[in-house]
Amino acid sequence: MTTKVFLTEEEMPRSWYNLAADLPSPPLPPLGPDGNPITPDMLAPVFPMNLIEQEVSTERWIDIPVGILEMLHRWRPSPLHRAVHLEKALGTPAKIYFKNESLSPAGSHKPNTAVAQAWYNKEFGIKRLTTETGAGQWGSALSFACSLLGMECKVFMVRISFDQKPFRKVMMQTWGGECVASPSSETNIGREILEKMPDTPGSLGIAISEAVEAAVSDESGQTRYSLGSVLNHVMLHQTIIGQEAKMQLAKFGEKKVDSVIACAGGGSNFAGLAFPFVNDKINGADIDIIPVEPASCPTLTRAPYAYDHGDVARMTPLLAMYSLGHGFIPPAIHAGGLRYHGMSPLVSQTVAEGLCNPRSINQLECYKAAVTFARTEGIIPAPETSHAIAAVIQEAEKAREEGVEKTILFGFSGHGLMDLKGYQLYFANELKDHELSEEDLIASLESIKDLPQIPHR
Repeated sequence: MTTKVFLTEEEMPRSWYNLAADLPSPPLPPLGPDGNPITPDMLAPVFPMNLIEQEVSTERWIDIPVGILEMLHRWRPSPLHRAVHLEKALGTPAKIYFKNESLSPAGSHKPNTAVAQAWYNKEFGIKRLTTETGAGQWGSALSFACSLLGMECKVFMVRISFDQKPFRKVMMQTWGGECVASPSSETNIGREILEKMPDTPGSLGIAISEAVEAAVSDESGQTRYSLGSVLNHVMLHQTIIGQEAKMQLAKFGEKKVDSVIACAGGGSNFAGLAFPFVNDKINGADIDIIPVEPASCPTLTRAPYAYDHGDVARMTPLLAMYSLGHGFIPPAIHAGGLRYHGMSPLVSQTVAEGLCNPRSINQLECYKAAVTFARTEGIIPAPETSHAIAAVIQEAEKAREEGVEKTILFGFSGHGLMDLKGYQLYFANELKDHELSEEDLIASLESIKDLPQIPHR
């Protein structure tokens, strides 16, 4: 039996797929402080114009420059595996495939957009990039990308993950990146938050504020900000994953996929795998597309679809997205990359229009699923990835109970070799489940009650 399918470099996609061209309703525009749609030039202090053009584009296909393809060839195309040993352990009639993004230098899907963003910034004459990171995967990926292009990289890492995962900082340093814990004393917003909450575990919303402030305050104009998820151009760059997966499934002889599953924090991993299949669904395909998130940060499953800022200091535009409120401080679960208060506007719109069916799962079930996967397929998953695996196991067991054959595709977004502290606590029975209480949700949503509302469609 064939258990892995590879593509050649010549078969790798030459264009990114832009879902904004095919959504049933046009994407809602980002808004400025006055409630009016922003113009591209308003984003110029934060992003280079070549990436801003991609952010607002409604072209279906955008060519990948040769310089970016050459960097992607260091690890792409990534393999598609059939999880035959997991299938056997579960006794399921379902066929389970996973797209393995753990083989990139940084160990996750993040470099797919990191090298693209660094390349476009370099072409625009930018010398330094600032960013935030939750679990450290994005900070590692951007540090790696900047090292390829001779650029400087400054990373604000959410404090709880900075403390839990010290070797992520070492990875960034190895690639020449500078990593500091957020909130830090290096920015105005960081100092302000530390004064109010000196023991805060931090959040992605805080780290984003610090990174944006650090970029726009550079009077030389040679620094820009880089975001690892949420924004349209980031979703765009990741669609190489789903395009490759389609070709590989065809080589496996699969004519139809029943379920597409991926974890979702800001949306980039999910979008990268799922958006090419969302297009199929828009055109009539019968596919269940499932973004999976933590029960402790239930953005898609419990938050309202609303306009909100992407950061605590409200330096970013208002985005139409499912949001727990920009002031949300998540619990210190180990899936650091899934602790963001909001969700990609494009991913949010797919959920609002009924194209995707989000699901939330508690961390103990996710770690149990991760251990099952590691003991069958051999790869230790990142805590983020474990959410997708937990949902896959739910679907495979359901297929077994119903006696139904089905084909499941999921995104293996990254390995967990830098996240072993979480496994250590799991095996010591020191991890606990945490579901966001209704009281805490209501309190967090206070921060968006006076912001513009999404018009009813």
